[in-house]
This record gives sequence, structure tokens and C-alpha cells, in this order.
Amino acid sequence: MRSLATVFERALVRGAIVAALSATALTTSVLPIVAVQAATVSTIVVDGNIRVDAETVRTYVSIKPGRQFGPADIDESIRALYATGLFADVQISQRGSSLVVTVKENPVINRISFEGNRRISDETLTGTIESKPRSVLTRASVQNDVQRILDSYRQNGRFRATVDPKIIELPQNRVDLVFEINEGDKTGVSRITFIGNQSFSDGRLRDVIRTRESGLLSFLRTTDNYDPDRLAADQELLRRFYYNNGYADFRIISAVADLDRERNIFFITFTVEEGEQYKFGDISVDTTLAALDPEKLRSVVTTSPGAVYSAAEVEKSLEALTIEASRLGYAFAQVRPRGDRDYENHTISIAYTVDEGPRVYIERIEVQGNTRTRDYVIRREFDVVEGDAYNRILIDRAERRLNNLGFFKTVRITSEPGSAPDRVVVLVNVEEQSTGEVSFGVGYSTSDGIIGDISITEKNFLGRGQYVRAMIGGGENQQIGEFSFTEPYFLGRRIAAGFDLYVRESQRNSYRPYDESEYGGGIRFAFPITEALTFKVFNNIESRDITLAQRWRKDTSIAILQDEGERFTSLIGYELTYNTLDNLVDPRAGIFGSFTQEYAGVGGDVSYLRNKVAGRYYRELMPDWGLVGMLRGEAGYVTGIGERVQVPDQFYIGGQQIRGFQSDGIGPRDTRYKNNGKVKYSDALGGRAYVVGSVEGVFPLPYVPSELGFSGAVFSDAGTLFDTDKSSRWYTRGNGKPQNRPVRLRGTNDAEIRWTAGFGFGWKSPFGPIRADFAWPITSNKYDKEQVFRLGGGTRF
Repeated sequence: MRSLATVFERALVRGAIVAALSATALTTSVLPIVAVQAATVSTIVVDGNIRVDAETVRTYVSIKPGRQFGPADIDESIRALYATGLFADVQISQRGSSLVVTVKENPVINRISFEGNRRISDETLTGTIESKPRSVLTRASVQNDVQRILDSYRQNGRFRATVDPKIIELPQNRVDLVFEINEGDKTGVSRITFIGNQSFSDGRLRDVIRTRESGLLSFLRTTDNYDPDRLAADQELLRRFYYNNGYADFRIISAVADLDRERNIFFITFTVEEGEQYKFGDISVDTTLAALDPEKLRSVVTTSPGAVYSAAEVEKSLEALTIEASRLGYAFAQVRPRGDRDYENHTISIAYTVDEGPRVYIERIEVQGNTRTRDYVIRREFDVVEGDAYNRILIDRAERRLNNLGFFKTVRITSEPGSAPDRVVVLVNVEEQSTGEVSFGVGYSTSDGIIGDISITEKNFLGRGQYVRAMIGGGENQQIGEFSFTEPYFLGRRIAAGFDLYVRESQRNSYRPYDESEYGGGIRFAFPITEALTFKVFNNIESRDITLAQRWRKDTSIAILQDEGERFTSLIGYELTYNTLDNLVDPRAGIFGSFTQEYAGVGGDVSYLRNKVAGRYYRELMPDWGLVGMLRGEAGYVTGIGERVQVPDQFYIGGQQIRGFQSDGIGPRDTRYKNNGKVKYSDALGGRAYVVGSVEGVFPLPYVPSELGFSGAVFSDAGTLFDTDKSSRWYTRGNGKPQNRPVRLRGTNDAEIRWTAGFGFGWKSPFGPIRADFAWPITSNKYDKEQVFRLGGGTRF
């Protein structure tokens, strides 16, 4: 094995000597003649070629038979032949009336291999380099490949990586190309510092960017290494964060990454200038289109006077105005915002001006880079098609939608002139990424103990943009199997259609005095009304079987015994959802609300109407400290239609809804006592109505490195569950004779409020969010089941 550099150096030296001698010989032999008569040749002879056809070589030689030539023509011919990348050595000489072109062909790559790579697979590196088996080996291409490999390692945080290319010579001018790699240690980010920030703490700004500091959990992630591309993206995230929080004058003075070569770590410093926080001033809509009434457009504007200035809200308003103008028949309408800053009062008045834009049409939309995703999956995210009016606002909206799909690493939409001045070609360049996942999850809750599952998920099934998930799981008291399928564009429209199948087996535990088997499924359709509002309809069918072991029957409430056996439920319903959360996993601002109504009785054995409303509101109370406040409210009511509501169909609360109580820990109960006055059994019967509410503050733990992901919380919960269905008092014995055994309601059946308060700790662990809560009842009933400590969490990885 010889170094590639050594081989090329010898070839270049040999070629340079020969070229110099040839030039000298020609100069001494030809130049004296040139003064009298220029040289000519009758034929061009090619020597040394094996794979390359002689005629191909002649096409690169500028000297032609019968034509005069000189040293400059020879130099030009040599340069042209070297530029092809086909030859390691080229010599041109004159032999009598013939011009002899002697070449030595570059070797052909037989095989490419990598040695020493553990962090990056052979498949990934093969896709990175340009050299391929059966291609010609050139010095330039190998040097480029070395740089590409080094760039890949630097993106993975390994700046000490080295690459040494070697060649193994084989017969017939073939070689094996081997890249010997020394990956080096990981180059982590030791510290991220912000200079100039006053309104937001360093910890809060670190949450905004994607780069993380190295720490105890570095072995589980890659975002704590230095990546120049990620640093550039972090700067854009910071700008958007400040612009969306009212700081319109914000700018990043510098973003510097300093490498400590001795310790192999980076120090990243962002120097920023925040400026003042602005609020929206006057908001107006003007138009130069005489037939377009500004009042018809004003209702879709989302910016409002007095609210904190947000660039995102301005963008939403631009989109809404453009779409509304198009709907009213002005396809070429162009909306431009004009901001008028009041530096004294710190307000920005926005005037949206609607003009007639240039009449430019989309000639075609070209999709490039999609190796797996079908073209129509990408095209359907556009609100425009070929032949429609070109509007940059709608193109930007499509780019944002494509990025949100999660199918692509990068999405870039550009345009170029079409075949006519009023035509434009839209170019969509995407880079695919993996969308499949085989994962398992583990967690723990005080109600169900240790639980786990394994699932297979594909978000872009067969490149059609469909979502498929299969899961099996279980724990100490429960086994689950689920399958889901979703088509996000049903019948070519923005309607998500899907179906779900499931089976659940639950065993008796301290909260549930019976075994329960459920299996069923349903179909659903959902479509967006606005960007934040979604409407869903569904139809579910389910078979439920409740069984009790004989030894438990005498200690179980008659209200539960009378619902023993198999029941079939068929229901239809709808759900209206409003969502403006900034982050679904860790929200800091926004509202999430839903209203659900279900009607059971479309066939089946039960008939009831269930209503439920829920909402959560998040807001940063002290951005500098990272304190986030949350208000939560929830209520529900279910009523039987022509029959009573069975015990399993009623509401049960506690645990998650009102911390400080067990699951199913409050509300009506059937409680019996032994002769000594001790409780013999106490079964929760549920209720037809409930109301719960919470207030909570979440904050990062002081003196704890933020990169560990720990947080604290204080909260207070309150609520009530009441109005159990008491319409049945009879239980039939096995011989068919009724037995008068009344239900003895305890725990009050009125709307007595339970109130708790406590604190908790959260951890954004590599295995998902984990939460531990400590809560104590302030007001309760003596029949309630209290629980001071509750632990929950787990995710897929």
C-alpha cells in the first residue's frame, strides 16, 4: 500500500520533467524554423491509451494535421488532456511528420473502503464522497472526498478527526481506495454565553437555540457538539424569538465559537443588542383596488392594538389578507405591511396596503431531491398550482408546511424566469430524512405500576405521506394492542381520515375491583377550519366485558355487579379543537381548548349523551427567570337516554386531574363496614358531572445546570365529581330471584369541592418527561382516597 500523495507527486514530477524537456526540444528545433516556416504534421499518433479511445484523445488536441502549430499549441493540448481527469501523465513530441501523444491513464477504482470509522457508518460515508467504484481515480476528487469526510465528522462534533487516503495497486491499472480515519474525541460545547441580554436570562435563551452545553447526558445526544450550520440556525431562532416578543430592534452583533485545542472544547458567545420592547399601535388596512372594500379584509387581521408586537402575527395577517383578497376575486393582490415606529411610546403602527401585483403566472412547479416521497405529497401542500397567479406569500406558506411535515431535513423553494416575461418556474428542493421508527417505551405510574410498550411508526408510509402505527404494551395490571392509520389528504382534500383498532385487558387492582376486557375501533375525519381551529367527527364501536372472580363478588358493590357481563357500544361524536400553543411538548405560551360531544345509541346495548369541555392557557410570567404560568379547566356531563348510565360509562377523577388523591379517589362511593366499624370495601361509582381546575407555575431549578433539564413547579388543584346514577337497586341471584341489596352512597353526592396544593419536580430525561408531585388535600371528604406522592412519566426512544 502506498500513499496516494506519493503516487501523484511522482507522476506530476515525471510529467513536469518530460513536458519541460519536450518544450525545450521543440523550442530549439522549432523556433529557429518558425522564423522561416511554422511546423506542421501529417498525422497524430496516440500511444499508451488502454481504455480511452484514440479518437477521444485527438479531440482534446488543438493541433490538427496539415496546420501550422507552435509551443503554445502544445501547452494548450497538454492542459486540455490533463483537465479531462483521465490521465496521470501526458507527453507530446514530434517524430518526423507525426505528432506523438503519449498518455498514461489514471487508474480505475476497483473498491472503496473505510477503516477506523465507528461513529459514522460506511453507508453514510459512501453517500458523502464523490468517488465511486469503476470511476477514474484523480487527485482532485480524492482531496475533495477527504474534505467531505472531515466536514461530516465536524458536523458530528469531531474536529480532531483526520483522514489519510491510501491506494492498493491491482493488475490492469486498477486500484483499491482506502480512507484511513482517525475519528478523534468528540469536540463538545463547554459553555454557551450571552452578552447584552437583559430581558431574558441566559438559561431562557439557551432553551430557544438548538445547541446544548456538554454535560452528564452528552453520550445520549449530538446537539452538544459544535456545528457551524446549527450555529447559523440558532441565530435565526434567536431573532425570531425576540421579534415575536416585541423586540423589533433586536440584532445579533456577533456569534463566536472559540476552540480550545488543548481541551478539545468550544466556547460559544452570542453578543446581542435587545433594544426596547414594542407594542402594536394603530392597525389599518388600505387598498388601491377601488372595488375591494377594506372593511371586508379587516376581520381577518390577527394583529391588534395594544398587544405585544410579534413578527409572527404580522406574517399570519399577511397570509390571511392575501388569501381573503384572492377569495374575493383578486388573485394578483399583493399585500405589503408598513410599520410606523413611535420611539417615545414604544409602539409600532401597522398599515397593510393591498395593491394589484404584477400579473405573473406559475408556468410549472418542479420538485427535486425527493427520492422516496411522491411528488403529489409535496405539491398538495401548495395552495397554488400550475397556471395560477404567482404570490410569494403563498409560496412561503407552502415552504413552512413542508418543513412542518417532518419528512425532510431541508426545504428550499426558489423561482426562476419562465418561457415568457409573465411566467415563472417554482423550484422545490428537498432533502429526505428517515421517517420510520422502531421504538419501545417504559414508564411508571402509581396507579398502573410499571408499564412498557414497543411500537413501529411510519410517518410517510410508502412515500405517500400516510401515518401508520402499530403498538403492543402492558404492565402489572394491563395489556394493550393498538393499530392506527391516517390519510392526511382524503380524496385529495385537506381532510385527515383514518381508523383505529385496539384491544385492552385490565386486571383487578386497588382502584378497580373487577377485570375488564375491551376491544373495538373507529373511523375519524378531521379538517382544519383555520390554522388554529380543527373540526373532527368520529364513529367508534366497542365491546366491553366486565368479570369478577367469585371470591370478590360478596365484597363488591351491587352497582358494579349489575353491570357485570358483556356490553356493546356504538357511538358517534365530534370534537372542536383550538390550538395556538408554541410547543406541544413544552408549551410556554398559547391556548389549547376542546369541546367534545358523543352520542352512544346508534345500535349497541347502551344509550347516553356525553359532553366534555377542556382548556389550558400558558403564559410566561417572568421571562427572565423562565417562570411559566398555566391555567387549566375541565368539565363534563353524561346523561342516559331512556336508561341509566352504567358505572364504567360515568366519569372518574383524581390522580392526574386533582393531585393529592388516588385515581378514582373522590366522588360517590358504595362503602360497607364490618361489625368492628372498619371499612369492608369501598368502591368508586363515578359521577355524571364533574368540574376541575388548576393553577400552576413551572420554573427552572436554581443552581442546577439547565442542560440537565430539571424544573420545579408549584400548583393548586380543585374540583368535584357528583350526581351518580342511582336508578338501579336490584341485583339478580343466579337462581333468578331478585335480592334487595341497596347501594349505600358515601362521599356525598352533592358538588362538594375538593381542594389541594403541592409542589413537583420535572425532568426532561433522555427517556422522556418524568414528573414527581407531592400534594396535600386542603378540603376533602373522609371517604375520599388520598395520595400524597405521585410519579408518572416515560416515552419512546
